Amino acid sequence: MEKHTVKILSANYLTHNVRHFVVEKPENFTYVPGQATDVSINKPGQAEELRPFTFTSLTDADYLEFVIKIYKDHDGVTAKLGDLKPGEELILHEVFGTINYKGPGIFIAGGAGITPFLAIFRSIQKTGDLNKCTLLFANHTENDIILKDELKAMLHDRFINILSDSKPGGHKKYINKELLAQFTGADDRYYYVCGPDKFTADIVNMLKELRLDEDKIVIEQ
Repeated sequence: MEKHTVKILSANYLTHNVRHFVVEKPENFTYVPGQATDVSINKPGQAEELRPFTFTSLTDADYLEFVIKIYKDHDGVTAKLGDLKPGEELILHEVFGTINYKGPGIFIAGGAGITPFLAIFRSIQKTGDLNKCTLLFANHTENDIILKDELKAMLHDRFINILSDSKPGGHKKYINKELLAQFTGADDRYYYVCGPDKFTADIVNMLKELRLDEDKIVIEQ
């Protein structure tokens, strides 16, 4: 199995529980926007604890970026990642992933499921345009929205937030079949879905109920 030991160049929090890492990029290292790698911490007893994380950097950058949700209440890999400092090391393993850009469409993300779309949006913005792409982004609260300002700047009114835990007196919203029906049509758009397993399964089932071609639904396989 291919492995690369890389040094953390910077690490900071984007939200209360999401951390942004910039790490060294190995020579001749390649990936497609939307792909991921298994990551472990280069410390005794931790090097074999692998977790998958998506690259969020542009492919031609001379560094790699990851946006990682930190679960501090679990004594797991992400809790340990939350304590790492610049200068410490990660181990990158094989590159994998089936979420990649096939054409304009609707991107549907739940929480940290936004990460593969970040790399895709950044790539499209640099090489083409995002005018035919729309993001439906489901989160609990406003404070959970990852890189809200950047997404708004890239997508404008095609950046649609769906908050399930709104302020007192507000209206809780969810991505349901009625909402999805507003964005389905007879054209060739794709439907990209990423989030927790149940979120992804529920969205895919709703898209199928709306009689969308399964070949137009892009998920992690």
